[in-house]
Amino acid sequence: MAQNFKELGLSNGLIKGLNELGIVTPTAIQAEVIPLLLEGKTHLVGQAQTGTGKTAAYGLPILEQVNPKQKSIQVLILCPTRELSQQVAKQLFRFTKYTDKIFTEAVYGGEKIDIQIKNLSRPTHIVVATPGRLIDLLNRKAIDLSQVETVVLDEADEMLSMGFKQQLDEILGFVRDVGNKWLFSATMPHGIKQIVNEHMNADAHRIQISRDVVNKNIDHKFLQCDETEKLPILLNFLKSKGGERGIIFCKTKTATAKLAKQLVAKNIAAEALQGDMLQKERDKVMRAFKNESLRLLVATDIAARGLDVQDLTFVIHYQMPDQEEYYTHRSGRTARAGKEGLSLALVTSKELRILRNYEKALGIGFGEIKSR
Repeated sequence: MAQNFKELGLSNGLIKGLNELGIVTPTAIQAEVIPLLLEGKTHLVGQAQTGTGKTAAYGLPILEQVNPKQKSIQVLILCPTRELSQQVAKQLFRFTKYTDKIFTEAVYGGEKIDIQIKNLSRPTHIVVATPGRLIDLLNRKAIDLSQVETVVLDEADEMLSMGFKQQLDEILGFVRDVGNKWLFSATMPHGIKQIVNEHMNADAHRIQISRDVVNKNIDHKFLQCDETEKLPILLNFLKSKGGERGIIFCKTKTATAKLAKQLVAKNIAAEALQGDMLQKERDKVMRAFKNESLRLLVATDIAARGLDVQDLTFVIHYQMPDQEEYYTHRSGRTARAGKEGLSLALVTSKELRILRNYEKALGIGFGEIKSR
C-alpha cells in the first residue's frame, strides 16, 4: 500500500495542505481509490464504513480535476444530511490552502432557499447538496448542472434509508451523460444495487474495503442484563469513563428523550437527538457536543445519520437496533481516523439473539462483560 500521497499522484499544493492538516499516510480506501479516479473518466462503486477517509478519497481527485478558470458547476456531491454536506464542503476548502481558489457551496434544507440561491450566483465549482434541497433548486431553475463532469453519491445507503430514492433517480436523470459517477456506501442493500444498475456503467469499478480493516480498532463488547438493570449499569460505566465522550443509541424518540432526562437528573451532561427536532434545536445540540460542553448524545438511528464527531471513545447500544446496517453505522461513530474505540451493547436475553445474528452476519466477535 502507498506510504504517502505523492505515490498516489497528487500535486504538491494539495500534499502541502494535507501535511499541514497532519494527513500524511493514506487510508486503505484512499490508497485504492485516488490513483483510479485520477486516471480519467470512470464509474466507481466504493463500499466503506464512515470514518475510513472516503471524503478525501473522492475529494482530492475532484480538486485535481476541477478547472478553477471555468466559472461553472463542474462537480455535484450528494449527501444525506445538512451536517455531512457542511462537513464535506469545509473539508474540501481546507485541502485547497495551497492550490488555486476552488469555490464550494453547500445547499441543504433547514435554511432559507433565497440565501442559497444568492450564494449560487457567485462563481461556484463544486456543489454539495442534500437531495431534497437540490430538487427544489432545480424546480426553481436556480441551479445549472449542464457543465457537471463528476457526480458523487456519498453515504448512498443513508440517503436511501431516509427515503430519497425517487429524488436520487430524478437528479441522476439530469446528469445522465456525466463521465464520472462515484457512489460510496457502507452497505449494499437492494436499492443501492438498483441505482448502480440503472445509472452507472456495467463495467463500473467496484472497491470494497473489507470489514476487518475498517473495524480493527473497534472493540465490540456486550453485557447481558434485565431491562431494569440497564440504567444503573450505564451509570456505572459512565462513571468509570471519567470525562470521555460518546453516543448512546435507543430505538425510539420516546426512549431517547426519557434516557436523556434520566442522565441529566444524575448531573451527566447529555442531550437527546431525535429525528423530528427543529433544525435550530439540532444545530444547538450539535454545537454543544462538538465544542465539548456536552459529554453525551442520546440518539435514534435516524437522528445520528451523517454525524461526524472526532474523538468519541465509545458507543453504547442501550437498545439493540432492528437492522444489521444500523449496528454498523452506530459502531462506526467511534474509532475514527485510526483511533481505538469501544462499541458496547446492553442486551436482554431477547436482544442477545439479535446480537448473535449480527455476530454471524457482520463477522464480528463480541466479547462478554460480566456484570458485577
